[in-house]
Amino acid sequence: MSEKESEFVFFAKAVSRILGWAYFFCWSASFYPQPISNWQHKSTIGLAIDFPTLNVLGFIAYTISTAAFYYSPTIQSQYAYRHPESPLTTVRFNDVLFAAHGALLCVIIYSQFFPSVWGFKVSKLQKTSKAVLGIFWGSIIGILATVCMVRIAGRQGGYDPSAWAWVDVIYALGYVKLLTVVVKYMPQAYLNFQRKSTQGWSIYPMLLDFAGGVASLLQLFIDSSLQGSWEGVTGNPVKFGLGNVTLFFDVVFFYQHYVLYRDEEREEEMLRESLL
Repeated sequence: MSEKESEFVFFAKAVSRILGWAYFFCWSASFYPQPISNWQHKSTIGLAIDFPTLNVLGFIAYTISTAAFYYSPTIQSQYAYRHPESPLTTVRFNDVLFAAHGALLCVIIYSQFFPSVWGFKVSKLQKTSKAVLGIFWGSIIGILATVCMVRIAGRQGGYDPSAWAWVDVIYALGYVKLLTVVVKYMPQAYLNFQRKSTQGWSIYPMLLDFAGGVASLLQLFIDSSLQGSWEGVTGNPVKFGLGNVTLFFDVVFFYQHYVLYRDEEREEEMLRESLL
């Protein structure tokens, strides 16, 4: 490798690290505006309960998934076997820290829907939908089914990556996270549409989400190019999918907040309606 190539690689790695921490801080900070807004108004009206319900499941699954890829030699070796052209995972420490931090904040936000815990005003209509409950329990059943397949059809107790292996369970956890991200924004977008307002729901998480999504995707592409293979992207579909889905729904929410319902001044009315 020439001196110029070495300098380029060093620069690219530095940019990757900066982007990694940039998305970590943006996405981590995005958890705070909504619970703070709920606390200020002593109300969860404006936030769809389906959103934190799926977030709790998704971030717990994501925490286990990223931690396994980062810390487990078994999962790392099985990943390397499945992706020989790019044997090193693109999961970084900031991914693990972000997931664990997100799981904790999601539990706090979800708990704000219980008046017995926080004493906040909650809409009578705020009940977890049957569709979301189906996704919630279906995802858990899917993970357990994958574990059973590893135990039944796997070789060497799931340690042979050529058959059903423990890495498949970790992938299942990752896909659960991706599924929750795809679905969780829909109830919130629909609730905004029903109310013809975004009052009570904070736009700031979406702004931070958008910035974090761009940084996350850029880091993933840089890391994959440094490895000389796009398997860094295909081998980490959750991170790639998270970035794209997040950006899409962020644009939807920007349109609702800044265009469709920009002139709506109904906050007090919204905070009074459908209260317990």
